[in-house]
Amino acid sequence: MTHIRLIARLDIKGENLIKGIHLEGLRVMGDPQEFARRYYENGIDEIIYMDTVASLYGRNNLTEIVSRTAENVFVPITVGGGIRSPDDVRTILRHGADKVAINTAAIKRPELISEVARHFGSQCMVLGIEASRREAGKWLCYTDNGREVTELDVIDWAKRGVELGAGEILLTSVDQEGTCEGYDVELIKAVMECVPVPVIASGGMGAVDHLVSAVHDGGVRACAMAHVLHYDELSLADIRDSAAAKNVDVRMP
Repeated sequence: MTHIRLIARLDIKGENLIKGIHLEGLRVMGDPQEFARRYYENGIDEIIYMDTVASLYGRNNLTEIVSRTAENVFVPITVGGGIRSPDDVRTILRHGADKVAINTAAIKRPELISEVARHFGSQCMVLGIEASRREAGKWLCYTDNGREVTELDVIDWAKRGVELGAGEILLTSVDQEGTCEGYDVELIKAVMECVPVPVIASGGMGAVDHLVSAVHDGGVRACAMAHVLHYDELSLADIRDSAAAKNVDVRMP
């Protein structure tokens, strides 16, 4: 059995790492490459770079940041935001990314999922899902970094995305993101039960117990985190040690 993956999520606006709550109220944190390098040196398993304004401007602007990061960071890097075609994917892969996360463009044109999977492999095609609860057991998909709601049911879309070729899902709870109140475990479990591919839980981690619950109760095998790392509220060593003590199989570098 593979280890639980600990993933640092870095949301980018322009040249800066930013952090918000519910994907809004953004605060500038600093140079994203410095944060990525520090997380790598401290043992992070993967990095996610998300261009938070790319969908507004129609293109991903992270090529230079990714290229410079890849010179010093030797863990898988996923890049999302504004990726609309196989050519966009090819460009970002050439600059050092290993995978791409696609949300808005995939909802607008679902066949893009199949095109990316066919050209670069399903392992490269991460379906980004931004979810917000509407009623008990029902979540709707959001686009444009949580700015626009759709009428698309999260569970139905997750199933279809995998059928079209997505090899992984980045599942972000808009409701929990930035709150440090824990992942939406019910959402995680609902998606995990309907798809056969890995799911990355994102949005809400504020304590190691939140990770433990996502793994033991939600069944997820990968957790993305931002606030607790960016604000030095938890070190990666503390997260690993505490998680291992609670029977979460994390990699010990």
